[in-house]
Amino acid sequence: MINDIKEILISEEQIQAKVKELAAQISREYAGKDPVFIGVLKGVVIFFADMVRNVDIPCQIDFMSISSYSGTTTTGRTEIRKDVSVDIKDRHVIILEDIFDTGTSLTFTVNHLLNKQPASLKVCTFLDKPDRRRPGVTLKPDYVGYTIPNEFVVGYGLDFNEHYRNLPYVGILKPELYE
Repeated sequence: MINDIKEILISEEQIQAKVKELAAQISREYAGKDPVFIGVLKGVVIFFADMVRNVDIPCQIDFMSISSYSGTTTTGRTEIRKDVSVDIKDRHVIILEDIFDTGTSLTFTVNHLLNKQPASLKVCTFLDKPDRRRPGVTLKPDYVGYTIPNEFVVGYGLDFNEHYRNLPYVGILKPELYE
């Protein structure tokens, strides 16, 4: 797998430092609020686990699964495969996301969860790739780990055809593997 990586973009040490920083900020801002962290599967699993282990306030967790991709191509249609099971009405909700890319999936998720009438809803994304944003997407994440260039990244939960998620860093995949 390591031979498939063109360059390590974010090291394991940088990731852990950033997660601690984000968790500390959210812990301060949500002290006494008992937030619900919602992870959008699958890519967020590793970031999600690291975040909730580093948050030092009472909280609940839940997951949802949506799909808008077929392989590496977006279909343009977003569907819910698994909805949240926690009642989030009048709760403070923080969506944890692995990467904010085109904005289509995250906008869909935010709108879906807003329909459940949370007290507040914010988005924490580990990676933000603004150069890939679709025209008309106005959503902006409230917390961002790293803003990255428009490169095909894998590792730390991010995949290519369901592989590379287990890499402990974020790396740029060699183009010849996906072109």
